[in-house]
Amino acid sequence: MPGLAAAELDAVSLVRRVARALNRRISDLVALLFRHKSAGSFGAVAGFAIAVVFAWKFLRSSSPARPRRPAAPKRPLAGSAAPATDAAEPVGDSGKLTTRQIVARRLSGCRRVTCQLIGVVFEEKSPEELQKQATVRPSVVELLLEISKYCDFYLMETVLDDKSEENALTALESAGLFRTGGLIKEKVLFCSSEVGRTSFVRQLESDFHIDTSLEIISQLSRFIRCQLFVSSVEGEQLSANVFNSPSLEHFFS
Repeated sequence: MPGLAAAELDAVSLVRRVARALNRRISDLVALLFRHKSAGSFGAVAGFAIAVVFAWKFLRSSSPARPRRPAAPKRPLAGSAAPATDAAEPVGDSGKLTTRQIVARRLSGCRRVTCQLIGVVFEEKSPEELQKQATVRPSVVELLLEISKYCDFYLMETVLDDKSEENALTALESAGLFRTGGLIKEKVLFCSSEVGRTSFVRQLESDFHIDTSLEIISQLSRFIRCQLFVSSVEGEQLSANVFNSPSLEHFFS
């Protein structure tokens, strides 16, 4: 501040004037000592020197201390990383949720999911078509991989013969659904009737089941936490824990 700066200058000027005066006195006394070499002169000089020392210490202690400037904040070095902050989970392009986020939101903490193959994963609509071939729908491949990463995932189907099982496993493997390890061949189950499929779901204690059969959905509604009825026609009188969607990917969109 201006007042404080002026006081500092006055104090410094005073100290300098006293120092010059003392310097002159000491020079005169030294000259006198050399002219009159006596014990009294030596005593006078010694006493005066002691007085000078105490006066100097007093002047130094009484001079106002200069305020210290606050330390400037350290600037980060070039190229150094900024401290990490809690950030929201990233989303996909244009602010849309990623497939993984959608899966987590839709399954709502369900840890075991079971899913029918025909009409959901495969293009084929009946066990008879599966006897000839099996075709994985390309639009569900990424989704199935994400589900298999998120939870314990099982696929199942009612088949008419061993050839149907072979066609199903070959199609799933060709689509790359076994490459991540989340879904393995041992988790693809086959049975000979819809009763068997219902039994599979209950024995596995599934939290979320996906099926195209309204009869199976209705039978399991009392035992399964959530279900997805895949049909282009809305089911009538579905339970509160049953969702309805024309396709698997449409539900997870």
